[in-house]
Amino acid sequence: MSPVTPAQAEESAEPVLAPAPGAAQHPALDLANSSIVLPGGQRADLLDTPAAAQRWLVQRGLAPADAGLRETCASRLRSLREQVRALLASRAEGHPAPAEALAAVNEALTLAPAASLLHWSPARGLHRSPAHPATQIVEHALAVLAADAADLLTGPDADRLTACGSTPCNRYLLRHGRRHWCSTRCGDRARAARAYARRTGRGEED
Repeated sequence: MSPVTPAQAEESAEPVLAPAPGAAQHPALDLANSSIVLPGGQRADLLDTPAAAQRWLVQRGLAPADAGLRETCASRLRSLREQVRALLASRAEGHPAPAEALAAVNEALTLAPAASLLHWSPARGLHRSPAHPATQIVEHALAVLAADAADLLTGPDADRLTACGSTPCNRYLLRHGRRHWCSTRCGDRARAARAYARRTGRGEED
């Protein structure tokens, strides 16, 4: 698939989709949906660069506008996203939770900003100073997102968790009634696929 940058997606006629049902209440669900498969074989990754990852965190109140995120921070956020997606998939499909994903989310749960660490330098001798501010910011964000993922997967909303039922969409949502599409566009596409299948006597393509 050819990638679409967040900036290109914002400028295109068909922008990145609005949050899926439930994502406004659960930032972990929003995180899982931050890599989006679009119609036409394209993918939009809202965390693909440090600037994009920082913008995503700022928009959700998880980082200040001047956070100064680095690629290492963006990479950690993308890594947590994949592990959260693995847990959402296992819950939605009724499969055992992957051990690697559990370990990653549990590790992130412990990443609240650390106390000032002990350092030594020729100029200052022994002294205490915090970790890099951007590192503390992203670790706080990771901890918040991991805690929300844990709450989502173990709370009352877990039974409503489902994958969008419109191919090729890869987003997750909280189901309302019988609806299992993440957007109007996906619902229209799924209905069109069913109508085509009825007309041609073929099953829907996966």
